[in-house]
Amino acid sequence: MALEIKRVVVAIGGNALIKDNEHLEISDQLKSAQETATYIADFIALGYEVVLTHGNGPQVGFILRRSELAFEAGELHFVPLKNCVADTQGAIGYQLQESLYNAFIDKGIKKSAATLVTMVEVDADDPSFAHPTKPIGVFYPEEKVNSLREKHPDWHIVPQDGKGYRRVVPSPQPKRVIEIEVIRSMLDAGLCVIASGGGGIPVVADEQGNLSGVNAVIDKDLSSALLANELSADILIILTAVDNVYIDFNKPTQKAIDLMTVAEAEQFMKQGYFATGSMGPKVRAAINFLSKGGEQVIITSPENLVSAVQENRGTHIIR
Repeated sequence: MALEIKRVVVAIGGNALIKDNEHLEISDQLKSAQETATYIADFIALGYEVVLTHGNGPQVGFILRRSELAFEAGELHFVPLKNCVADTQGAIGYQLQESLYNAFIDKGIKKSAATLVTMVEVDADDPSFAHPTKPIGVFYPEEKVNSLREKHPDWHIVPQDGKGYRRVVPSPQPKRVIEIEVIRSMLDAGLCVIASGGGGIPVVADEQGNLSGVNAVIDKDLSSALLANELSADILIILTAVDNVYIDFNKPTQKAIDLMTVAEAEQFMKQGYFATGSMGPKVRAAINFLSKGGEQVIITSPENLVSAVQENRGTHIIR
């Protein structure tokens, strides 16, 4: 009897490609992508069918800022945020695609990876358009904030976890992955698919069903959970900078969570243990996925990907 192949959505954080402020160059991001691709290839070698998603928080901010500087200098046209999201899908997807290609060769895996530029439908009346919360781009020191606000009165700039100030943009809830049937057919053809990059390009539908892009950034973890549900994936794995989800993170009372149920996760959320700008969306994505039929969620670091499924490393969340 043939072993059932499990379908897994693996979400890679945008910050996983940028380790710190000393490694912002494209070459640095490629090196990180190559490291991550090695872990992904080892995971695929275990027999899993994989769809990769990725964040774009730092990268989309960089692209948008370059566009603004070029426009302010009178050199080039302005690039809207929705197009910047599309740009990150292509650029980051390319780095992952190339890195996976080489990792597959190195490990003797007969597999190909392909990136799909993906749109995700959102509600035109989503409250986030009036109250932006999604951080993008670089951290600004406090002394620069007033001048930035004067120069860009339409910007929303807020303090971020003691690291400085950062621009925030609308982050509407994802409702539907437009290219879901294309992704499914690519999986059925045996491809490792890179899709819904940066949460997907946000689009709204009119009464006739026609789509138009909107300037926002969808949370990639919430979008990954939606994608996993729409693909009937068995497992959602969220890769982040830490090995586990923690209670009282970075405090003397810090405690790693190895296993928790949806009910426990919801209780921890209510108690405010998981920050909105970091672990909160990941745990919320886990709750969404499991509440709509998913079997299991794992939150851990890229280095722990294989050991997470073989040795129960990381944080496992179940119904």
